[in-house]
Amino acid sequence: MHPSAYAHMKLCVEQYLPADGRHRVVDLGSRISDKQTRTHRALLADRDIDYIGVDVLEGRNVDRVMTEPYRVPVKSRSADFVISGQAFEHIPFFWATMLEIARVLRPGGTAFVTAPSRGHAHDAQDCWRYYPDGMRALAAYTGLELVEVHTDFPPLKGIRHNYPSIDAKHSYWGDTVGVFRRPEKYPALRLWLVRTVTRWWANRVGGVDGIAVPAPLDGRELCARPQGVPAQVG
Repeated sequence: MHPSAYAHMKLCVEQYLPADGRHRVVDLGSRISDKQTRTHRALLADRDIDYIGVDVLEGRNVDRVMTEPYRVPVKSRSADFVISGQAFEHIPFFWATMLEIARVLRPGGTAFVTAPSRGHAHDAQDCWRYYPDGMRALAAYTGLELVEVHTDFPPLKGIRHNYPSIDAKHSYWGDTVGVFRRPEKYPALRLWLVRTVTRWWANRVGGVDGIAVPAPLDGRELCARPQGVPAQVG
């Protein structure tokens, strides 16, 4: 994960995850590549936690593998915290995943989600970039409370963000952060119905592999990773 995402998650942990008491933390999208060294597990080293790293693939820092892409292998209402950093851009139907996060959280539990707001296409599948309204939409759809949301936009130049002024070395990536809480009076029955249908359909479709990328029209370049360029880890 890129440094800014790690820094944002560190701030969430410092602000919202108490240093006292024992907490169960589920890390959604926890797998790291052989070249990566940063993990959310390391951010929690000074906390007394029961850590569960889950991912759709086996690998480093993964405790449980998801046998279905939209089914988190964790008991309902069992997690004090769910964290997910730099995973949501790779999830085609992220609203289904957010419903699973809501299911896993106990009443009063909190979720930290960080996702890119800018940056190049990377990894084998890169679907989305997020702004604050996207996090608001997730809260509306899943019945969670939105406690905090922000995006580290570039400085304004008039009425527009001045993207050319971005420090490409240190601030090339941008991030949106959402902090969500499951309310004590969560509409569990209504959201069970929404989640059941959404999860069934999302798991049935799976992802975008069955959709071919159309050839560019009229000489226009395809807005994606150039052919022949290997996927990069963000």
